[in-house]
Amino acid sequence: MSAVQGDLREVSEQNRLATISNLTYLSSAPRRQSQVVIIVERKEDWASYFPSDDVMSAQEYLEQPLESEAGKRVQVINLCRSYKYLGHGYYCSLLAEARGHKVIPSVRTISELTRKSLYSLALDDLDKALDKALNNHPYSNTEGFTFTLYFGKTNLEPLQELARQIFEIFPCPILLVEFRKSNSWHIEGIKPGVLQKLREDQEDQFANSLDSFSRKIWRVPRSPRVARYDLAILHDPQESLPPSNAKALESFIRVGKGLGIDVDLIEKKDYSRIAEYDALLIRETTSVDNHTYRFAKKAESEGLVVMDDPTSILRCTNKVYLTDLLKSHQLGMPATEILYKERPEDFERVGERLGFPLVLKIPDGCFSRGVIKVESQQALLDATAELFEHSVLLLAQEFFYTEYDWRIGVLNRKPIFACQYFMSKGHWQIYNHKAKGQDINGECRTLAVHEAPRAVVELAVKTANLIGDGLYGVDLKQSGDKVVVIEVNDNPNMDAGIEDAYLQDDLYSLVLEEFIRRLELKRRGQAW
Repeated sequence: MSAVQGDLREVSEQNRLATISNLTYLSSAPRRQSQVVIIVERKEDWASYFPSDDVMSAQEYLEQPLESEAGKRVQVINLCRSYKYLGHGYYCSLLAEARGHKVIPSVRTISELTRKSLYSLALDDLDKALDKALNNHPYSNTEGFTFTLYFGKTNLEPLQELARQIFEIFPCPILLVEFRKSNSWHIEGIKPGVLQKLREDQEDQFANSLDSFSRKIWRVPRSPRVARYDLAILHDPQESLPPSNAKALESFIRVGKGLGIDVDLIEKKDYSRIAEYDALLIRETTSVDNHTYRFAKKAESEGLVVMDDPTSILRCTNKVYLTDLLKSHQLGMPATEILYKERPEDFERVGERLGFPLVLKIPDGCFSRGVIKVESQQALLDATAELFEHSVLLLAQEFFYTEYDWRIGVLNRKPIFACQYFMSKGHWQIYNHKAKGQDINGECRTLAVHEAPRAVVELAVKTANLIGDGLYGVDLKQSGDKVVVIEVNDNPNMDAGIEDAYLQDDLYSLVLEEFIRRLELKRRGQAW
């Protein structure tokens, strides 16, 4: 080895030791929120890195129940040589979960990575991103290659975003990802990597990535007082019609602070951070086929209290489910029929049964999108041709016009707010997406729950209770003595100046206090 190479190796070694030294310093900081444990199969597997009291052998962790420091959660980074079923690595993650520790990788991740049939489905959506990332990259001329991720990070800049997404799906300290090219690039395989097999240059990458990952775990609280709980609010700053406007999100943060809850705003890119929190509140328009549902599923699997939960999202985002639910319980709703793309003969008679005008709806539409009012048989045929491009079945519903819709907010089976949403100016719906400027939606009026008609509130609560015990917004129409349910929203609007106009800060308190109630019951091992 030349003198220059020797000098470079010494500098590399100093950088690695400095990184882990800094890591150790952070781990001893008196105000950190988490107690971190790094598990290795054998202590010599950590020999290349700076000694740390946070490092335990697998046997030590299995044999010695860890006493967590007061007020701190335990974060476990499992770096065992293998995660095979019923091996040391597997048992360390299993017992970590049993002890209430946050662990990476989880048993679920370990299980999914053992079978391609399980993990390949989760990776299908990434193949398009892979082709784009490797376009004009040196690897594009090869038939295949394997690269290593360290806590979702890679030195291959074109693949960094892809690496982050893979880590979000399979949170594992070290991942080996194999790519193959046939007609296009695809992920051929993925498996956990092993700490002890890293080369010297890879050890540097691992140390830096561990340091970066650990800084998130050991983030310093914003105030000296330790919050009782950490709540994440998922939102999209770019969403045009979000469930909560910026001022409402600020109110959640401010009111939460007074209740002892540390509220963080997170976005789609923060998927891998979910395990840092005790609870998740979704304030972004939900859909089963986008990241909001994955966030809810991930949070639920990590043991967080979630609003709204995956089951509520599944049930509320599909109007076919709601139609069947209301019919089976004989609750008020407009006359409704299901139209099937494969049965066009039904289109001829639905107008006779429901009368014109009638309304056609895509089952999973929201904010009045995918909803068309038709005045004639020809308009019906034109509209079905358009909507069947998006769904194999549609809902046809009698037209029930009112000047405004009722929205009753229901939380844990009790009403918490009542609003009147008036139709958009010159339009038959609350939202008019063809309008410009502020005329897209109509005016709103919020009042005390007891001021709303009793029949409206009672039907709203009955309907919401069939969905679950989360946070819902039930839309209803009233004409004389007739009250009907239009839909149930799993993440109802809570905007500053609208839904909070009557209760003001008390509305945010009601939601946050329900999180506290559930978290306290969870801590005592009780169901809510």
